[in-house]
Amino acid sequence: MEFRTIVDVALPDFRIAPCEEMLFVGSCFADSIGRRFAEDKFAVTVNPYGVMYNPASVLHTVERWMAELDAQGKAFSASTVFMTLGTNHVYRLKETGEIVDNCQKRPQSLFTEEELSVSECFDYLAKAVRLLREKNPEVRVVMTVSPIRYRKYGFHESQLSKATLLLAVHQMVQTLGVNYFPAYEIVNDELRDYRFYQADMLHPSDQAVEYIWQRFAEAYLSDEAKKFLEEWRPLKAALAHRPFQPDSDEYRAFMEKTMLKTAALRKKYPNMTI
Repeated sequence: MEFRTIVDVALPDFRIAPCEEMLFVGSCFADSIGRRFAEDKFAVTVNPYGVMYNPASVLHTVERWMAELDAQGKAFSASTVFMTLGTNHVYRLKETGEIVDNCQKRPQSLFTEEELSVSECFDYLAKAVRLLREKNPEVRVVMTVSPIRYRKYGFHESQLSKATLLLAVHQMVQTLGVNYFPAYEIVNDELRDYRFYQADMLHPSDQAVEYIWQRFAEAYLSDEAKKFLEEWRPLKAALAHRPFQPDSDEYRAFMEKTMLKTAALRKKYPNMTI
């Protein structure tokens, strides 16, 4: 007898290689998954200008990141870009009419709040993807919708916001061939028990994030990347170990052996970050 519904994860037409260069842009959920890749020594850039929640701000990050690379004379070399959308709500500065990415704690009276339509969300996202592909025609884009609900909107309004994003992302999948990873569905259908949430009952717990990471790794990582993780994780645990007697001969010998193994692994996987 099955006591939960398992969300199917569609297999992409590519796989992520060991220590691959990646860009993560979007909500705090992108931060969580991006940090996990960073901990496992992938060459990741995570929200270079801070957390971004809506499609317009995701576009702004991509535009700014491309301009910064151009100014530094660097090529955009990320193989995979992961975009996580949190809301369709945006804030415009009344003085200029521009959508801001961060209100910077300025008075709310300076801004107007708006909700982007499905077509507006699609247009912002499509522009971001086309810019990425202009810089790197081989780039793969993975989109997801954050499972974190927005209490400040009211829960019904939060669901409407998520529905708008889901429809826009579906249109992106259908027309521009991006990939969709169902993090929203996994949390809300598989992990619907409140034990998978933090104390605020809104954000996924560390256990939930770990499970989503496992589901993502199963579908998106290459066999070589999975093998790399098997080799790296014992070393990761050893490096994180905090001994009772750090000055002992035994611990020094242990660390010397661990560092030698780490150096050997880095030689085997040259893209492994230090």
